[in-house]
Amino acid sequence: MRRPKYLSHFSLKSAPFTKEIPDTALWMPPSKKCVVDQLIEAVSERASVVLVGEAGVGKTCVLRALRRDLPHHGFRLTYCHNATLGRRDFYRQLCLALGLSPHATAASVFYAVSSHVEELGRERMHPVFLLDEAHLLHQDTLDHLHILLNYEWDSRALLSLILVGLPELVERLALRRNRSLYSRLHHRLALDGLAPQDTADYIGYRLKEVGCTRELFTSDATAMLHEITLGSLREIDRVATAAFRESARRKNKLIERDVVEHVANVLGI
Repeated sequence: MRRPKYLSHFSLKSAPFTKEIPDTALWMPPSKKCVVDQLIEAVSERASVVLVGEAGVGKTCVLRALRRDLPHHGFRLTYCHNATLGRRDFYRQLCLALGLSPHATAASVFYAVSSHVEELGRERMHPVFLLDEAHLLHQDTLDHLHILLNYEWDSRALLSLILVGLPELVERLALRRNRSLYSRLHHRLALDGLAPQDTADYIGYRLKEVGCTRELFTSDATAMLHEITLGSLREIDRVATAAFRESARRKNKLIERDVVEHVANVLGI
């Protein structure tokens, strides 16, 4: 892969604003660390969760931190991100994620998944299913998910379900036809965008991770970056990277406010 020219201009060893970072290098402000702690507490209690937030605020980052911080002994995490499938294909995907052979009919696929969950319970292993982009789940899948949480006449919690999606997920779950599922999601969490100081801390952390020993964003540029991105990590990454490229093109040694404004206009933000 070709090395971006702006890295040499700013003496950076690699791109600072990228999602291709290991779980051990994830940056977490106190607000998001609190959400991770709440998720760990919920699954430790064998409870289920709905987690919502606007696009780009760091929902998947929180799930990665959960994967990193949850004790490996006693828990088995399964992550599914394709929520647009019908019920049978959704459970077939779940089978594959669990290492099971998917069956032909919806009933047999569901039986395979539920039997596996019961088997894990006998092994004192608690499965946790993470369903990302859950606001896109088909209604026929939502109609059925609460059955996946029902074991031994609804007397045992053998599985934790974590539904993650945009805020409209809560609106869908609150519909009368979904009340059986929603009532079983005892923990209901929401992620917000970064606070202004969080944005400054994030920029500083990412720059330090790639070997930068000085401030590259002026305080005005950082304030503008926060204002136009509304604290969205994904948008901060996108705009900050564009600002680096534009500043290098102008042969500037710092990223100034006018550059951030310029690239935001070019990007249509």
